[in-house]
Amino acid sequence: MKVKKIANWGPTIFLISYQVLLLAALPFYFYYHSLSLSLLAISIVLLYATGLSITVGYHRYYAHKSYKTNSFIESLLLFFGAMAFQGSALRWAFDHRIHHAFVDTDDDPYSINKGFLYAHFTWIFEKPAVIDRKVVSDLFKNKLVMFQHDHIGKLMLGTNILAWAFVGWILNDYLGAFVIGVGLRMFALHHFTWFINSLAHMWGDKPFSQEQTAVDNYFLAFLTFGEGYHNFHHTFANDYRNGIRWFHWDPSKWCIWTLSKLGLAHNLKTIDPLTIKKRMVIEHKNLLLDRLKQAWNEKKEELEQQIQEITDGMVAKLTTFNQLSVQYQQFKREQASRDLIAELGEEIKGLRKSLKDDWRHLKQLSNDILGDNTQQLQT
Repeated sequence: MKVKKIANWGPTIFLISYQVLLLAALPFYFYYHSLSLSLLAISIVLLYATGLSITVGYHRYYAHKSYKTNSFIESLLLFFGAMAFQGSALRWAFDHRIHHAFVDTDDDPYSINKGFLYAHFTWIFEKPAVIDRKVVSDLFKNKLVMFQHDHIGKLMLGTNILAWAFVGWILNDYLGAFVIGVGLRMFALHHFTWFINSLAHMWGDKPFSQEQTAVDNYFLAFLTFGEGYHNFHHTFANDYRNGIRWFHWDPSKWCIWTLSKLGLAHNLKTIDPLTIKKRMVIEHKNLLLDRLKQAWNEKKEELEQQIQEITDGMVAKLTTFNQLSVQYQQFKREQASRDLIAELGEEIKGLRKSLKDDWRHLKQLSNDILGDNTQQLQT
């Protein structure tokens, strides 16, 4: 691959310099100073405020329009987004929409196919593409977004000076506020965000799409404010959630949901469970059939037939299950007879049990075909 000449000098010099200086200064800071719990706590609060401004704001709101909110919440997202020191929402959303449109190709601004370091960090060293108004035409009409974009340099510097001064004044520790509250917090957030472009395209499972490099990784979700369920996100990009199960660590999802309950967000976009489960069944079928084509197996034809029958049956049952569930809710609203509701409920219960049996059967086939490389099936 032809290496591009470094052209984005300002961000390149800043990002390299501050990280080198920080890593050199930290040992001396910790040797001569003790880290107070108050400084640690307020730094974590700032980490989450700036991190969620990127995931809830720059990513799910501006890049994907997965929900709607008001100008007050937008102002907060743009304020802390500037403090995150990741450029303007306009530039961030433009790059990210291009990433989704051309993922894993040469036109992907941070393609993992160009290597871990490139996707993680060094793509920023290259001269950025000119923002195409057609890609982010909606954001060009947003006065708050354009104000932030036009003044992003001053805002990034000013918000961080404000954070340093406030934390230093509250704790009477201006050095700690600078080193930990600003420097270390910014360092952690930068790498946590960059992990989404690098590790989240390398290390994990692909239950929703085998074609893309994006993966689901539960560990990364803890570092990226819920963005670690990246295979789901690249498959259903407009869903306001990344972690769709109740136990998935996704504070960005919880933040948006809470805003909606407070009347501060609305039109939350979600993909219906039927579409999600059908996609999982079809993707796993394709994975197993593809693996069978690549390996010799004396029962290949028999296994292929079993996979086809099971998955086709599951897709049909999922459709029926969804139809019965809708009918069941309708009967309850219309106060149909108890016997009719109970009969339909038993039918749904039996279908759910049948689907669970099919999932177990498919998982057993996966073990037989994939061995230790079996991907976990979610029921």
